[in-house]
Amino acid sequence: MTFADQAIQFNEQLCYTGKKLPHGIRVMNPFKEFENVLQISEIFYRKYYNDDNPRHLILGINPGRLGGGLTGIPFTDPKRLMNECGINYNGKIAHEPSSAFIYEMINAYGGADNFYKKFYINSACPLGFTAVDKNGKEKNYNYYDSKELAETVKNFIIENIKKLLTLNIYKDVCFCFGTGKNEKFLKNLNGEFHFFNKIIALEHPRFIMQYKSATKQFYIEKYISAFKTAEEKSH
Repeated sequence: MTFADQAIQFNEQLCYTGKKLPHGIRVMNPFKEFENVLQISEIFYRKYYNDDNPRHLILGINPGRLGGGLTGIPFTDPKRLMNECGINYNGKIAHEPSSAFIYEMINAYGGADNFYKKFYINSACPLGFTAVDKNGKEKNYNYYDSKELAETVKNFIIENIKKLLTLNIYKDVCFCFGTGKNEKFLKNLNGEFHFFNKIIALEHPRFIMQYKSATKQFYIEKYISAFKTAEEKSH
């Protein structure tokens, strides 16, 4: 099986099997909610992962409504899917700041072909969550936004990291987006299950775009430096 076959199979089987979610929280599974998402993501993986090369794993938090929640591809919103990856998309057009940062970094790295040849992005929790605010608007909700939700989905997260590790993934280093709660949660799990030799945390793209956009170039260079170092050690 190629890496693409494995990634597609992982997405096809994705289904929330954990405990009942806390009141007001909804699970978001783009592969079940939108009929074209499996097809779009399959085109993406066949384009960039149609080989059996190992990759370093990068784990975000969980998919957001306007990026992976629409395309099924982590940190890839519809705009980037079309403009950067050259893949057709007929659904809702949306802009996600995290996706904008990631593709700026990917272009600085050497482009999507070069980047995806060596890295595979997924999420600590591969399905997203939403909650409705007091104005009745649906908002992204992270798995760690409440202690109750984090506890509820912990076994689901463990189960899916184990499944991701059946792909052709390097076990020496895993990268994690988020230097706060996501890093802490993943490092605690890694201490317990020894999934990877080490986890390297990088500031989350959303945090960079929201609070550090003036020094965005610094973070692009920081990402690339971390990725290149891991590559060199793996060869």
